[in-house]
Amino acid sequence: MIVNEWISSFWKVLNVKPKTLYDYQGLYRRHLEPSIGHMELDQVDPIIVQRLLLDLPPQTARHTLMLAKSIYREALLYKTASTNPTIGLRTPTIQMKPKKFLTWDEINQIEWGKYENQIKFLALHGLRWSEAVALTENDIYDGYVWINKSVYGTVKSDSSNRKVPYLGYFSQFPTSYKTLRKVANSAGISIHSLRRTYAYLLKTKGIHVTTAQKLLGHSDPMMTLKVYTSVLDSEIDDAGALLQEVLKS
Repeated sequence: MIVNEWISSFWKVLNVKPKTLYDYQGLYRRHLEPSIGHMELDQVDPIIVQRLLLDLPPQTARHTLMLAKSIYREALLYKTASTNPTIGLRTPTIQMKPKKFLTWDEINQIEWGKYENQIKFLALHGLRWSEAVALTENDIYDGYVWINKSVYGTVKSDSSNRKVPYLGYFSQFPTSYKTLRKVANSAGISIHSLRRTYAYLLKTKGIHVTTAQKLLGHSDPMMTLKVYTSVLDSEIDDAGALLQEVLKS
């Protein structure tokens, strides 16, 4: 069977959330289909897959390999393939760089143009982009933003169903991700950076990490802890000054 023919069935049997399915379909169109989409499943050689992975950034390569493994796992299960060219393949180690974000004071000082309300809303409420796009005025009442849906239908996980204190600035979000991304990029950040702004705000106000986990909609507390370890250079300086006080006592 041709890979492209199998893929049309594969999407129907793949048991993942709508957001993951959307991402996988994009990965396939961009990276796998051009190289192997026209080939027979059993004619795809591991070298072909490995070469296409080497041409991709590490994180994209890792996600693409995960998709390829899923494609062949299901193909073997449904007996549309008898070989698996993804066995033993590896991708480069992902180098984690410090993620840039702005403090609320910095957000408040920048002129964001016509999307100022949307930028400030994300920084003060910590919603994911997909959650913010689906939000309407009817979801804001009793002093809270009630988050129970996304642009993909359901939210990312059960823990993503939550409420956060409403601090203002809500305006309907544009449907295109690129529109707001361009505005955020102009300040050297991404849209997701605004979730880190919110997390940092919670941290600096002394809100406990378990409460922050609920407000951010994290299913894994370790994810919240990773965000809470974000520090600014000025905090390192402040720590040095405080430790110097020990020597004076």
